[in-house]
Amino acid sequence: MSKSANEKRRGLVIAIDGPSGVGKSTIARFLADRMGCRYIDTGAMYRAVALLARQRAVSPDDAQCLAPLGRDMEIQFIETAAGQGVLLNGEDVTLSLRLPGVSEEASRLSRHPEVREALVEKQREFGQQGRVVMEGRDIGTVVFPEADLKIFLDAEPEERGRRRYLQWKEKGIDVAPEQLTQEILSRDQRDQTRKVAPLLPARDAVKIDTTHLDPEQVLARILALLSEKGLRQTKT
Repeated sequence: MSKSANEKRRGLVIAIDGPSGVGKSTIARFLADRMGCRYIDTGAMYRAVALLARQRAVSPDDAQCLAPLGRDMEIQFIETAAGQGVLLNGEDVTLSLRLPGVSEEASRLSRHPEVREALVEKQREFGQQGRVVMEGRDIGTVVFPEADLKIFLDAEPEERGRRRYLQWKEKGIDVAPEQLTQEILSRDQRDQTRKVAPLLPARDAVKIDTTHLDPEQVLARILALLSEKGLRQTKT
């Protein structure tokens, strides 16, 4: 982030990074609620581009056509009775973003520097409003390297596959846990070896292994870290 961008930031920014299946979304939502902050799911932004690409028959490998989709789309995060929702160009796409294959296509298109540049700009705009908990894969390293607190969550692949299996099962989709674990490992390889903004912890990030921890235990650790930094402010 440029110095000028950082100077414009108002208020607290907490970065939650890590691979899929480690509990980023759950923890980030819980933390945002506890702190009275906005929760920003940057992964949903990449999935939104993937969804637009599907609708307009654009290949996830076509960087030149994908970048304008990311730049021009209007994305809003809204609170609903069921939790956070996502509006894409005024349409509620909360459920559509979780359709089978959308996350895979989002991972493919996230390799393109042109796409990442367009979405990072939007993510910084959200962060510059202040008091946000932002989750993703490069928040602490690229989007907000000056975040007030950086957390990197991880877990053993088998546990991540089990969690993803339970998520799909709740939606009535039956997929073998072993298949999901393999998909997670393939995604890790792709994310960790891409040339632009590879998945890795920021040097000053606090790493938390969530394999044997429940969400409340992870949340307690993060709140303790915020207290140590004098940043723990709950909503009123």
